[in-house]
Amino acid sequence: NRPCIVLTCRVHPGESNASWVMKGTLEFLCSSDPVAQSLREAFIFKIIPMLNPDGVINGTNRCDLNGEDLNRQWSKPDPVLSPTIYHTKGFLYYLNSIGRTPLVRHVNL
Repeated sequence: NRPCIVLTCRVHPGESNASWVMKGTLEFLCSSDPVAQSLREAFIFKIIPMLNPDGVINGTNRCDLNGEDLNRQWSKPDPVLSPTIYHTKGFLYYLNSIGRTPLVRHVNL
């Protein structure tokens, strides 16, 4: 019955500092720190560390390889052209449908 927290990162490839924030977050949550242990006991964490891997690998600033800003695809994502957004949105809808509406935070720096 623990609440679910969903963390996502790197929808814009040029925000490389967000990867460092995510790395620090993961290291902390996996640590033996008492606060981290309390958080793991209180919440279920679902973490998507990179929503735009092709844009990151190929060095684009805001877009994927199709030239699209994935942050603008949330309203109607295409499963072929924007699969990470499509499946993330589907996952969020699924959690909501089973009564596990998550607390969502995107690291956008």
